[in-house]
Amino acid sequence: MNDEIVTFFKALADSNRLKIVGLLAQHPYSVEELAALLNLKASTVSHHLAKLSEVGLVSARADSYYNVYQLDEKALETKSRNLFSQENLKASVSDVDLDAYDSKVVGDYTRKDGSLKTIPAQQKKLEAILRYVVKAFKVGKRYSEKQVNEILRAYHEDTASLRRELVGCGLMKREGGGGEYWRIESEE
Repeated sequence: MNDEIVTFFKALADSNRLKIVGLLAQHPYSVEELAALLNLKASTVSHHLAKLSEVGLVSARADSYYNVYQLDEKALETKSRNLFSQENLKASVSDVDLDAYDSKVVGDYTRKDGSLKTIPAQQKKLEAILRYVVKAFKVGKRYSEKQVNEILRAYHEDTASLRRELVGCGLMKREGGGGEYWRIESEE
C-alpha cells in the first residue's frame, strides 16, 4: 500500500499536473487545448496526462481526431478514501519503531543500572521516563505507599515526585491519602 500512496503523490507532485487536474475538474479538454491553456508543449502535456492516467485520475475518450481527457472524480474520491483509510495509514508506518523516542530519552536519562540521572523537566521527556518507570509495577496489583516508594527508590531518590507524576500522568491511580496505588492498564 505504501507504494500506491507514493505513486499517487508523485503523480500529483508537479504544479502542472495539479493545474491539469484543476482544469479537468471543470471541463474535459484535449491535449492541444491544455497545452495552449498552460503554455506548454503538447508532448509535455501528454507526458503529464500519462502520469495522471497511470494512477487512474484521468481518462480519455476519442472525439473526432482528438482524445479528450476528463477527470475521473469517482476514482479520485474512491482512491482518496482508500489511500487515507485508518487501516492504510497505520500500515504505512508499520516498519517505524514507535518506541524509538522513549528509548532515546530513557537512554539519555538512565545510568547502566537503570536508575535515573535526573528527572526530566520537559513534559514529553518526563512522560517517556514515566512510561519506563511504570513498567516496574504489575497491572492489577495494589501497592502500599511504602511499597511504591521502595520500587521508585531504585530509579530516583525523589520518590514523592515520581509517585505524584505517575498519578498525574494517568499511569497509576491511588486511593486516599497514602492509601493503595495501582498501575492503570495501557490502552494498547
